[in-house]
Amino acid sequence: MSRIQLCGTSFAVSALLISTLSQAPAIYAMEGSGSTYPMGVEQHVMGAFPPEPGFYSLNYAQHYSANRLRGNDGSKAVDDFDLEADVIASRFVYISDKRFLGGRFGAHVLVPLVDLDVRLNGRTDSDKGMGDIVFAPMLGYDFSPEFHAIFALDVVAPTGRYDSKKLANIGRNYWAIEPVVALTYMQPSGINADVKLMYDFNLENHETNYKSGQEFHFDYDVGWGFANRWVAGVGGYAYWQVTNDRIHGEEVHNNKSKALGLGPSIKYNGDGWFASVKWQKDFQVRNRPDGEALWIKATFPLPL
Repeated sequence: MSRIQLCGTSFAVSALLISTLSQAPAIYAMEGSGSTYPMGVEQHVMGAFPPEPGFYSLNYAQHYSANRLRGNDGSKAVDDFDLEADVIASRFVYISDKRFLGGRFGAHVLVPLVDLDVRLNGRTDSDKGMGDIVFAPMLGYDFSPEFHAIFALDVVAPTGRYDSKKLANIGRNYWAIEPVVALTYMQPSGINADVKLMYDFNLENHETNYKSGQEFHFDYDVGWGFANRWVAGVGGYAYWQVTNDRIHGEEVHNNKSKALGLGPSIKYNGDGWFASVKWQKDFQVRNRPDGEALWIKATFPLPL
């Protein structure tokens, strides 16, 4: 097993903001029909710390596009809708040589830069800049050379710009807490499988008095290692809103969101770095945008 395979996922934490549609009709679940986590962002070796202490950089690039906004029954909720989001994000990870509760201690901070364009019912809007920053403590466990796990507690801070009168917002304007469990089974030659389980507790947006419901979701992938540094497979996500939204303290019923995602992915392990690419299509979408995403991820140690 090459060392870069472990370095390839030196975190299991939440990632960059995709978008929010703050002026979408109230029938859509989750404020603005979005979430603090971009579903399906993770791919290949999600749950393994790098083998050595130090500083690491994980870099993401994403393009997401959607021209359908689904309602509660899965049909198009509006006739005129288009969303285009481009994101570049850097996650800075520190892995300590200290242990706590039997696991290696680590921490991270992620800073996304977002370029968002939205059209809804003849109205257009756009914004660009820094989105919501994510930070977390982490514990990593190596149960065997093949089986690894990471436990983290992500905190999403409302640092992105937000205006309730705008259609396009690059921040969500509320805090969120997200416990994370990520598991990885990997072999240089043979089956590779990962799952990253998350549960989101969203706080209230005090500008709108809207509190989005709690969410359960997971990213996953299954691939095959070819013993020549390549891993190819499929990956995606599953997402369910668990509790109802609240507006001014009153529950909003019959508008919970859900979605599935799936697509092909490929990863290459270099000498001291790794890169992966995934294309992903949304399915079974309710009360959310329905589109497709292209993800590129690269990881390497920092010479600090």
